[in-house]
Parts: sequence; C-alpha cells; structure tokens
Amino acid sequence: MDNDQNKIFEFNKKPKTNKPKADIEWRKFTKVFILIGLLLFLLITALLNVFIVKEGEYRVVRQFGEVVKIIDEPGLNAKIPFVQSVTTLPKYQMTYDVSEAEINTKDKKRLIIDNYSVWRITDPVKMISNAGTMINAESRMEEYIYSVVRSELGQFDYDQIINDEKSSRGSLNDRITERVNELLSQEQFGIEVVDVRMKQTNLPAENEQAVYTNMISERQATAQDYLSTGDANKNRIEANTDREVRELLSTANADADVIRAEGEAEAARMYNNAFSADPEFYELYRTLESYKKTVNDETMIILPSDSPYASLLQGITE
Repeated sequence: MDNDQNKIFEFNKKPKTNKPKADIEWRKFTKVFILIGLLLFLLITALLNVFIVKEGEYRVVRQFGEVVKIIDEPGLNAKIPFVQSVTTLPKYQMTYDVSEAEINTKDKKRLIIDNYSVWRITDPVKMISNAGTMINAESRMEEYIYSVVRSELGQFDYDQIINDEKSSRGSLNDRITERVNELLSQEQFGIEVVDVRMKQTNLPAENEQAVYTNMISERQATAQDYLSTGDANKNRIEANTDREVRELLSTANADADVIRAEGEAEAARMYNNAFSADPEFYELYRTLESYKKTVNDETMIILPSDSPYASLLQGITE
C-alpha cells in the first residue's frame, strides 16, 4: 500500500519538475525569433529606404508631397523611412511626336504639318511646380509649338514651305525652336526644346486631287514647252547643217574643177612635149590606140589599100 502511494507521489511530482524547463526553453526561442524578426525588419526597412541615382536621371525626394531635394549626381543615397518618397525624372534628351496640325499659308493654301521635337528637363523643381507631370509639360510644349509653327509658316507661300531649296525659307526650324523656348521660359516650366523639325507636309484630303490635277497640267505644259523648244532647236540645227554642207560641197567642187583643169593643162603640156620629141612615134602610138577601140572579132573595115591607117594592119611599116 505504501509502495503504491509512493509511486503515485513520484508520478505526480515528475511533471511538476519538467514544466518549468519547457517554459524556459520556449521563452529562449521566442526571444531569438523576436530578435531575428526585428533585425530582418530593420534590414528590409533600410534596403527600402536606400536608393541609387543612375547616370541620366533626376531623383526627386518628397516629404509629405513637397519636394525637398533633387539629386542629379550618380551614387547611393538614403531617405527617411515612412516620411519621404522618391520619384524619377529623365535627365537625358527625349523625343516627342507633335500631333498633326492644319495651317494656312501666305497664299491661302491649307497644309497639314507633322512635327517632332527634341526636349529635356532643365529644372525639375520648376517642372513639378508649374507643370506637375511630364505629360502636362509635353502638352504645354505641344501647344506652344503649334502656335509658333502656325505663326511662322503663315508668312510663307506654299512652294516656299514644301521646297527645301527655296532660300527664303532659311533657318525656319531654328526660329521656331528659339521662339518656343522663349514661351516656355516665360511660364517657367523648367524644360527646354533642343530642336523642332518638320517630318512631312500633307494636303487635306479634299484638296489632294485638285492639287494633283493642277500639278499634272503644269508638268504637261512644261513638257510641251520643252518639246517645242527642242523642235525649234532641231530645225535650226538641221538648216545650219544643210547650209554648211552646201557651202562645203560648192567650195569642194570649185576646188576640184580648178585642180582638174590644172591637171589637164599639165597633162596636155606633157603630151605635147613628148609627142613633139618624136612625131612619127606619136602617130604610130595614136594609130595603135585607135585599133584597140575599133578592131575586134566582129569588126569589118573597108579602106583603100594605100590608106596609111590600113597599112599597119597589113603589116606594112614603111
């Protein structure tokens, strides 16, 4: 009986001695977990509030929505957790495609102009204060570009605008760029237009066919003028050539007649000199030459037997 009571006592006593040890172990682990969690929280908080400024960008630090700092130098920076926020603005040059706009030229013709601009942010604080966002800044820039382009191109005729070779067009793009920057500077938007360029010029759809028809008529008239001028030049050249040919032939024939007469005269003189040296031989030569022309297989000659002309045919030489 006593042994049973001792066993019961020991059984009940054992859990009471182990329970405090388990509580101590759990408390130790809890503290470690809390410490690790706190370190992780601090590490994550630090990482989330450290930022890198890259080349070609502005970092705008805001505190409760107000801009407190602009960082434009590359490097590692930090902000105040839960109080400050960081946004990014581009520092490099950007291209903006300006919407097509219709203008009237000096000679009352309508044109659709398609431009693009190259721009950049020069003062982020002014840009944020006065424009708010890049979209608003681009919108205001587009309004100024349209206004200046319409004003400048309205001083030129249609041909002067579409033809780059026209000297009166001059530095139109430079003037537009300069004027747009003046307007942006007055409003203090903190942006600068580097260049404004005209991509293309188009005609309103309702005017295209009429302009094309007019262009075709002008080209046909120009072609006809070229053809008429060519035909006139051709006839003039042919007439001059024929006249020069007749003059050359006339001069050549006259020279030939003179040379031929001189040759015949020289031949006659040489014949006379040769024949006068031996008249008998000359007579014989003339007779033999006449035989070549008058005597052949079918020739019949009736001459007196004592004819000098027939004596050679008969073999009589004396």
